Amino acid sequence: MYMAAANKPEAASLLPFADFLQVVEHAPLISIDLVVQNPAGEALLGWRNNQPACDHWFVPGGRVQKNETLDAAFLRLTQAELGVALARSSAQWLGVYEHFYDSNAGLVEGFGTHYVVLAYTLQLDESDMALPLGEQHSRYRWASRAEIVQDASVHLHSRAYFE
Repeated sequence: MYMAAANKPEAASLLPFADFLQVVEHAPLISIDLVVQNPAGEALLGWRNNQPACDHWFVPGGRVQKNETLDAAFLRLTQAELGVALARSSAQWLGVYEHFYDSNAGLVEGFGTHYVVLAYTLQLDESDMALPLGEQHSRYRWASRAEIVQDASVHLHSRAYFE
């Protein structure tokens, strides 16, 4: 896609799944992870339904779409993952991380998934959110840093934010 006349990106569009898997096979994906902490200092974890990282506790987050600014992606992802749209300026920058997985979203043999992750921390109370169940996470929990670091069911890429 090309830039629109006013130098604004055209609206993000999703690839057909087969095309998306071609991208996963040949290029890294960019994502945003949300390290959400409550007033007690506990972090929010969701039990992942999808590959990669299925059947593990993981911090909320998701992919940045083609032609989507980071600010727009942050708004979309906080709405989708936390039930409340938040500006990226409301978060604190944590850093850039790389996540490598042996699997991919289509469970196709022969290639894994590589993410370049932009991680942010947010301070929120549970009452500030409307956590969605179903597509990404089947349940949620709050956990202390010590619990996260010691719990093997917390995915190693989420544990890395607390070590």
